[in-house]
Amino acid sequence: MAAIGSFETRPRLAVAVSGGADSLALCLLARDWARARGGDVTALTVDHGLRPAAAAEARQTGRWLKAAGIRHIVLVWHGAKPVANVQAQAREARYRLLTSWCRDAGVLHLLLGHHRGDQAETFLLRLDRGSGLDGLAGMARVAETPDVRLLRPLLAIAPDRPRAMLRARRQQWIEDPSNRDRRFRRAGLRAGIAEVDAGGAVDRMAATAFRLGRARLAIEDQVNTLLAAAAQIWPEGYAAIARAPLAAAPAEVGLRALSRCLVTIGGNAHSQRLDRLERLYAVAIGAAPMKTRTLAGCRVEANGAAITICREAEAAVETIDVGKRPMAVFWDGRFVLALRPGLKLRLRRLGPDGWAQIVKARPGLRDHPLPAAVRPSLPALWDLDGVVEVPHLSYGRRAVKAGSLRVDTVVFRPTHPLSVAGFGFS
Repeated sequence: MAAIGSFETRPRLAVAVSGGADSLALCLLARDWARARGGDVTALTVDHGLRPAAAAEARQTGRWLKAAGIRHIVLVWHGAKPVANVQAQAREARYRLLTSWCRDAGVLHLLLGHHRGDQAETFLLRLDRGSGLDGLAGMARVAETPDVRLLRPLLAIAPDRPRAMLRARRQQWIEDPSNRDRRFRRAGLRAGIAEVDAGGAVDRMAATAFRLGRARLAIEDQVNTLLAAAAQIWPEGYAAIARAPLAAAPAEVGLRALSRCLVTIGGNAHSQRLDRLERLYAVAIGAAPMKTRTLAGCRVEANGAAITICREAEAAVETIDVGKRPMAVFWDGRFVLALRPGLKLRLRRLGPDGWAQIVKARPGLRDHPLPAAVRPSLPALWDLDGVVEVPHLSYGRRAVKAGSLRVDTVVFRPTHPLSVAGFGFS
């Protein structure tokens, strides 16, 4: 824990506990560590509803934790369950439930029970998929998210240590049968590693991931330095990056800086194909004039010595109905809007049709300094008669009664910020 970073005076921790040996051992260790500092631990178990025994296992886990003096909460995954790519979707649902609970409860730290064996399996899985440096660096010991810090204190610990600890404490645990089901890729790799080499292979793969994590951290530091000097973010949700320093940086650093801008403005961290990113980068740093391009939900164009990156209007498809109560909404993965009570309206992009409406009503908006490419992707309130309000353009329809404007505040708060905490490796 000391290597992970600083904690508050009386640390409040959440631990993801499946009932398996690794997470149960971590929870008991976390309880001891937190209590020694006047803090507390809450154990969180997710019931996916994917196996008939899951609910009973969650109850059994709760009984063990209650005997250990640990608060236990079961989070249930409601709704339709996947029939394909089950493990990946279950993992996504699990993290969503866990991090949402931490956010709502004001808990800053979520502990996960991954160990050295899990790191080796992750490395092998990503090697099989052809991952680059970021993927092969494996799991981070510390990962900062908008809701909570994900911490893996056992990441450097050998796979047999948690079980040895539980045996010494005469503590039982639950074996998940899916961990031995070779239909799942990770389970097959786990069994294969054990058959080939019970210890050496795991250690070598985990050590390789560690070294790649060290390289990833060094590159990320350079990317952060480049973005701090060359990039700028505007509250209307667009970015610009100077072409000269982008071109002067090492290609790997420049590519990552450009990718980071696309992720921040477009909101999708997994939509960029490397070959398309490389082609965009080559044009962006070239001396020739650059035509407008689209990638990862973004519109990219050259503006003199800088590259402007804004949200592609056609990609901003989210629509939210807002009622007569005050409310805060997160729209398009980019903006948080605080809305006053009033008429029932719909929040969606302004779009070219909305722009045509408002400039007809107020022709002076044509001279607004906001870049033309940015305007269609702005959030706007609509009713059946058209656009009611566009806060970024200080527009409110005159036919609407005075004082009935709905937006109190609008803040650009992207899902993926431009500056990220360094990769936390073990």
